[in-house]
Amino acid sequence: MAGQPDLARVDLVAMLAQLTDRPTEQPERIGSMELAWLVHLVEQRYDRRLDFTDDQLAGIRTIDDALVVFQTALAVANG
Repeated sequence: MAGQPDLARVDLVAMLAQLTDRPTEQPERIGSMELAWLVHLVEQRYDRRLDFTDDQLAGIRTIDDALVVFQTALAVANG
C-alpha cells in the first residue's frame, strides 16, 4: 500500500539491540521495559504518537506480537 510505513521485524530487533545486549537473530520475548522502548523508538521513527489499548499492550509478549500491533497502529495513524 502506498504511503504505508515499512516497519519490519528486523527493525524491531535492531531497536531492541540498542537497549539490550542479546543476540539479534533469536526470536525473543519482550518485557514491559523493552516494549516501552519500542513504542518510544517507533513513535520517533515515524514522527507520530501511537495510541494503544490496554488489551493491545497486554497481548504483546514477543517481537512478532509487537510487529502486528505496531503495523496496525501505524496504518490507522496514516488514515
